[in-house]
Amino acid sequence: MAEVTSTKLNPESHLLLDQPLLRLPAELSRKNFKSAALHVEHDRKALLGTLKATANDSLAGRKSASESLDSLDTMINRMRNLKRKMEGFHEEERTIHRQTRARLEHLHDLYRIPSLADVQYDEWSRVRLNRLLVDYLLRSGYGESAAALAKEKRIEDLVDLDIFVQCHRVEESLRGKSTNECLAWCSEHRELTRKTHSTLEFELRLQQYIELRRRGQLAEARHHAQRYITPDSETINPEVHRAAGLLAYPPETKVEPYKTMYSSSRWDFLSKLFVKTHHELFSLPGRPLMHIALSAGLSALKTPSCHSKYASSSSNASSTTTTVCPICSTELNELARNLRHVQHNKSSVEHDPIVLPNGRVYGRERLLEMSSKAGLEEEKVKDPTTSEVFDASQIRKVFIS
Repeated sequence: MAEVTSTKLNPESHLLLDQPLLRLPAELSRKNFKSAALHVEHDRKALLGTLKATANDSLAGRKSASESLDSLDTMINRMRNLKRKMEGFHEEERTIHRQTRARLEHLHDLYRIPSLADVQYDEWSRVRLNRLLVDYLLRSGYGESAAALAKEKRIEDLVDLDIFVQCHRVEESLRGKSTNECLAWCSEHRELTRKTHSTLEFELRLQQYIELRRRGQLAEARHHAQRYITPDSETINPEVHRAAGLLAYPPETKVEPYKTMYSSSRWDFLSKLFVKTHHELFSLPGRPLMHIALSAGLSALKTPSCHSKYASSSSNASSTTTTVCPICSTELNELARNLRHVQHNKSSVEHDPIVLPNGRVYGRERLLEMSSKAGLEEEKVKDPTTSEVFDASQIRKVFIS
């Protein structure tokens, strides 16, 4: 019964890591629908206004028949352009639906697997691992490698290539000291960024202002501030005051906070702020999913003794034994050092536990057997972890209560 319980698959716990898999398509679908609705509403108002004006002018005799026909042709062309835009939105919606269907099917496969020991679980886990690797590559800026891996493993619909490639492109443009692409992104997503009270666009406009002041274009800097910075004085008052004070200090100033405002490190700050805003907007985790999964796995396996000075690992010179614990391995020991260990409610002990004078507990039968194999006298026992040798009379029996 214990074996069945330990290998039983709990899909709900597995899906905690896969929430972004469905959140992002939902966000993209909502964004696509709103964009289409805005285009329809904008063109509808323009067409109705033009139609009404043309009809009134024709009835009043202010337009000739040919001029009225030209106005109608203009409206028809506008409707054709709207139709092309709607076809683009429709194609994007179909892509989102295809990806959503593939992702739902992938997650549903988990509910068809009865046990962790089932071969189907191994196959599903490989697909997930490939997804995590693609996610990690995309976040690290290796878009081509991520696309190649996704294509090779046939998981294009299970990963978000386009979103991360666009994010990386804008991020790199900011590191290259250009605000154009990021401002265009802010303009496209202005309604959503305002709802989240993001300061990204303000910081970009402030950086433009700083660059104008750096080049000595004081008149242009003042005009820019009046247009883009001053309107935010009620919500971001301290930053607006600092921006005003910047006019009195040259780029080589040593006075804070103006020295920091002129610093090139602001571009790095802007790139990180953009990535943070982008991920929050699309409900993406701030860290790679690989990091989250690895941290959870390492913490689940880690015990207090894994980083003891007597821990059994190939990297520990004090150890005289070997272990199959993955956390004690050379590859993972340092990686897991700063992670917390989980609290295990169940533990297993030997049927005949004893305690040595140094406080370490072992099974009596196995300890005597190991001491005998080590070539010790019959009245001696050796601690397999610390290599200390004690008299057999010094060991005490332990009673589990």
